[in-house]
Amino acid sequence: MTPEEQDLIMGLAFVPGMDRTRTLDEVLAHFGESDGGALALRLLHDSMERRDADDVEMALIVHGAADASVEEFLEPLIELFPAEWHREHEDIVSMLGTLRAPKTVPTLAKATHWVPEHLAWDENRALAVKAIWALGGTPGAQARAALVGLRDAENEIIRDNAVKQLARRGRL
Repeated sequence: MTPEEQDLIMGLAFVPGMDRTRTLDEVLAHFGESDGGALALRLLHDSMERRDADDVEMALIVHGAADASVEEFLEPLIELFPAEWHREHEDIVSMLGTLRAPKTVPTLAKATHWVPEHLAWDENRALAVKAIWALGGTPGAQARAALVGLRDAENEIIRDNAVKQLARRGRL
């Protein structure tokens, strides 16, 4: 993706206190697409193939601007999550959490204990907390077992959030 195309897509990003500078229709027209979800998925696959972190971000911006379903993004997001070459781990966990799908549990469970290098500074463990909350909203024994496994975590933030999610599910 060219820097001009990245600028075009960045115009779709929501920034508090500022209006968006581009419309989804403008972006779709530029890329010759009529469907924002399809464009986002194409951009995501392309960015993964080229291992381009900036373009992963662009694909997720288009996805959000198009208010596209996450379901067709499930497999690529699961594949993309553990890669160290991008910075969208938190957004991926948030997107997977909206699915509430048992298939996401292994990825979400990994996110509760893995800290990508670019998030090493985060003492609040935002990635883990997002994953724990996503697990809390995911039905099934596998999600519950992942939370139970975190009840005795060494990290207090992880432990407390797991206990809260188990209580919310009705089982400590």
